Amino acid sequence: MTTTPPRISCVILCHNYGRYLDRAITSCLDQEPGDYVLHEILVIDDGSTDETQEVCRRHRDRVRIVRRDRQGFGPTLTDAFLLTGGDWVAPLDADDWFHPAKLRTCAEAITGGRLFIEHWEYVVDAEGRPLIPEPHAGGNTSTLLVQREAALTLLPATNEIFFHALREAGHGHVLPAPLVHYRVHPHNMTDRRTPGVSQHYRADVCSALGHRLRAMATAPPDWASASTLRRMSHRFHAQAAGHRVEAQLQVGSRRASLRPLAAMLARTIRSGAAAGPWFTALTSAATGRPQAPLPKIKNAEAGDTESDHSNTGA
Repeated sequence: MTTTPPRISCVILCHNYGRYLDRAITSCLDQEPGDYVLHEILVIDDGSTDETQEVCRRHRDRVRIVRRDRQGFGPTLTDAFLLTGGDWVAPLDADDWFHPAKLRTCAEAITGGRLFIEHWEYVVDAEGRPLIPEPHAGGNTSTLLVQREAALTLLPATNEIFFHALREAGHGHVLPAPLVHYRVHPHNMTDRRTPGVSQHYRADVCSALGHRLRAMATAPPDWASASTLRRMSHRFHAQAAGHRVEAQLQVGSRRASLRPLAAMLARTIRSGAAAGPWFTALTSAATGRPQAPLPKIKNAEAGDTESDHSNTGA
């Protein structure tokens, strides 16, 4: 029995990353051949005011460009799925770039009921030089390959965490292979240097997804039952509470961490998930110390330091 190779759409999300965009586009064009079809390369220019348009013009014969007024990351990520026609979508933040084996390796992992492929990453600085000696676990935008029809049921998305729901439902697969270069620099969209800011942002995203999954349980998609969606809703609300515990500890407010800690326990119990993350959060709250971030890293672009590399990207 023959099967049709999956058609993959690469979608580059860009807002004022023109200085990095050429490398991102080239990394999509230079993918190794394999058992897949590169259906299209789409660049969504979200109201850039830098050299992004000039870079796009250089590639206009091989790349489709959508330019519009600034709408923000969530609408741009949502359009990555609405404006494409492939079976699978590989989103790419314009400041990152794919390894040449990205699509070939991910396509080989598309089997059975999988709807969500995630892989590891190389972490680099603004100039593309290694920041961390070993590959790092993924989860952010540029480390994903998502089945488009399944993703459409989760739209509109505010963050790539929304698509993690497919993994939580048992339709995901993690490849321990670094297939993207993730760039950490002072102009990353998410502020990871101000204590608490990144954690509150992730908490808001997880909470929004928890509410969305609960609403979806009234008319479940074909990839999850109503009971599964309700359990997942509690699980993401537990993650949201965990992020809020960490946020409070990062700003030195140990007392304020107790309320989200209690909420995290209640949601963990209702979700039926393992209690390991809650015990870790409890230990942090008891000692008043946030969970250990990655070591301080010198950033060549601004002589600055980055104290965290988020697994949720954006």
